[in-house]
Amino acid sequence: MIKYLLALSLLCCAFVSNAHEEHTKHQNVAIAVSVAFDARGNLWKASVHDEFLQVSKSADQGRTFSKPVVVNQIPHKIGADGEARPKIAISSEGYIYLTWTEALKKPFSGYIWFARSIDAGKTFEKPYIVHQDRSEITHRFDSLNVSADGKITVTWVDKRDLLAAKAANQPYEGAAIYYAVSENKGVSFAAEQKLADSSCECCRIALTNKPDGTVTAMWRHVFEGSERDHMMAEIPANQTLPQPTRATFGHWKVDGCPHHGAALASGGEAERWWGYHMAWFDGGNDEAGQNATLFYARMDGVAWVSSPTKKFGNMKKQAGHPALAAIGDTAWLVWREKDAGKSQIWLMKSEDDGKSWAVPSMIAETTGNADYPVLLPKDTQMFLMWNTSTEGLKALAI
Repeated sequence: MIKYLLALSLLCCAFVSNAHEEHTKHQNVAIAVSVAFDARGNLWKASVHDEFLQVSKSADQGRTFSKPVVVNQIPHKIGADGEARPKIAISSEGYIYLTWTEALKKPFSGYIWFARSIDAGKTFEKPYIVHQDRSEITHRFDSLNVSADGKITVTWVDKRDLLAAKAANQPYEGAAIYYAVSENKGVSFAAEQKLADSSCECCRIALTNKPDGTVTAMWRHVFEGSERDHMMAEIPANQTLPQPTRATFGHWKVDGCPHHGAALASGGEAERWWGYHMAWFDGGNDEAGQNATLFYARMDGVAWVSSPTKKFGNMKKQAGHPALAAIGDTAWLVWREKDAGKSQIWLMKSEDDGKSWAVPSMIAETTGNADYPVLLPKDTQMFLMWNTSTEGLKALAI
């Protein structure tokens, strides 16, 4: 198993003994940022400097940014690396919403914070913790969604049920996915609810919306036998029970979290909605890690049945951390690879709802450290957003 884990760490930079610490460590200037367009076409960036979250605006698609506005007036350690980073979202009326994870003193513990601006980013209201549970445990890997009707949904990985099971001398695999919803534009959140038990401990949660505004989540799950496949579920309305559905079937068995979350995008618009685009990493089950692969598939959102999987990416170049987005029938899939000391972004494009894909092409390259790729739609145009240590934030129309 040790040989297996070491091999996979070379492929996806995931399996190392201090992986948790690497994804919560404090940096003076974090390369992991989040970005969002507002209705006027301005690009907003959330980044971490020292122990402060700051927000800045670009009116020229990322070439220049305004002087940053500090969000949290009281400094604390903010998760800003890899799968864990602050999130930014902007409502139709221009309200700016932010979430982030404060790293606490206990290992792997944290709180999920929220803040908003209702004056176009000039000032931010006093931040507050989203969840009512204030135990010094894991509340981490937050994700943020704002639906078209203004409802705000925050999800995160939570270990309260693991600790409760241990206290009762009961078995429990992994962590859990919790969520909280605000129906009043971020003034407050309702008490958090559990979406599912037995999630993986350290992977991002992918969120998207159906045309009716329903929020759907996809996360890496711990199935029986420590199989690390993925689960999907709609965030329930009106206190109904969630109904998680298994989404991938690689049967990858590993006793550890790969820090390698999935990508998810809604497929089709309005009455033409058919389900979801999905992309994910699977480590395979061979000792050398040679079967590790990135996959794409479509998920029928009514029948909850997925299409045959499509492999993509050059695993010899550490292909990983894909991003997905779609506008109408067109879907974009990007991912990062590394070659000869350089980081690269590769692109595949589909014009038929993901049924077929064009030949992949490299669209960006840089030396030094580089973040994971992000896809952002702006009207009918798709943009690749990629933060790099040598060139800053790169915005490329694709």
